[in-house]
Amino acid sequence: MTLAVAAPTRSAWHWTWLTPIMLLLAVMAGTMIGETPIPADTILKVLANRLWGTEFPVDRIDAGIIWSYRLSRAILAACCGAGLALAGVVLQALLRNPLADPFLMGISAGASTGAVTVAIIGLGAGTLSLSLGAFAGAGLAFTLVVALAHAAGSGTGGGRATQAAGAIILAGIAGSQLFNALTALIIAKSASAEQARGIMFWLMGNLSGVRWDDVALGLPAALTGLAICLWYRRALDAFTFGADSAASLGIPVRRVRGALITAMALVTAVMVSMVGTIGFVGLVIPHAMRFIVGSRHTRLVPASALAGAIFLIGADILSRTLVPGQVLPIGVVTALIGAPAFALILIRGARSR
Repeated sequence: MTLAVAAPTRSAWHWTWLTPIMLLLAVMAGTMIGETPIPADTILKVLANRLWGTEFPVDRIDAGIIWSYRLSRAILAACCGAGLALAGVVLQALLRNPLADPFLMGISAGASTGAVTVAIIGLGAGTLSLSLGAFAGAGLAFTLVVALAHAAGSGTGGGRATQAAGAIILAGIAGSQLFNALTALIIAKSASAEQARGIMFWLMGNLSGVRWDDVALGLPAALTGLAICLWYRRALDAFTFGADSAASLGIPVRRVRGALITAMALVTAVMVSMVGTIGFVGLVIPHAMRFIVGSRHTRLVPASALAGAIFLIGADILSRTLVPGQVLPIGVVTALIGAPAFALILIRGARSR
C-alpha cells in the first residue's frame, strides 16, 4: 500500500479558494445550531457589540450562549481538526505509511496518559500544565513506538519497505494499548468516582467545557503547526520518496524530521489536553484531500488543515444534535463518520492502482 493517489484535478485550486469561505460558514453553523437555534443576524450583532463596541439590542441569554459557549467551542473545534489533520499529513509523509496518524501511532494515547497523570496527581494547575504533561506523554509514546518498530527489525529501504510499514503500525497499536491501559490504571487507583466519570467522558473527546482561555492556547498551536508544515512543504514532498531521496536533495534529514515530529507531537498534545482523544481526523482527512488537490504538500497542507477544521466542527454539531437533550462524545461521532469514509478511500485507492 502506498501514498500514491490520483493527480490533482482542474478543480483543485477552486477547492483551495473555497475552503476558507466554507470554514467561516462552518464556524457560523457551529454557533447557530444547538438545542436552541440562534439566527445568524443575532450572532453578527453580538460580534459587533463585543468587537467594535456597538450597541445592537440582543437578548442577554443569547449573547451569553453565543460568546461564552458556542463561538469559542466552534473555533477550538476548528483548531483541533486542523492540528490533527496536519499531524496525519506529516506522519504519513515522514513514515511513508498511509495508515500513520496520531491516534494509531500511539501519540494521542500517550498524550492522554500524560494529561490524566497531571490532572489526577496534581503536578500543576491550569491548561498549560496539562499540555506539558500531554506533550511529555506524546513524546514518550512516539519514542517507544519507534524503538519497538526498530527492535522488530524494520527498515525503510529496498524490499523491506512493506515490512517496515507493517512493523510501525503494529508497534503503534501496541503502544496505544499500553498507554490506554496505563491511563485506566491511573484512573482506577487514584481518581474518585466523580473524577473517573468526568475523565472517561473527556477521553472520548469532549468540547463541552471549552472557553476562550482554551482558544488562546489552541489557536496559536494550530497556526504554528500550519506555519511549520508550510515551511517544510518541499521537504515533505521529498520524504514521500524516502529519507535517502530527501538526503540526496540536500535536506538535513535528522534535523527536519526531528523538527516536524516535535511540532506535531506538541500540537497533538495541546489538543488532547483540552478536548481528549479524537480519532480518524488525521487518518481520513489527508487521504480525502489527496484525491481532491493531489499529493504536493504546497496544496495538501493548507487543504488538509482547513478540511480537518470543517470536519471537526461538523462532527461537533452532530454530537450536540443527534440525541435530543444529550451531548455525545465527539470522538464517537468522528469514528462513526471516519471509519466508513476511510473504508471508501481504501476501496477507491485499490481500484485506482
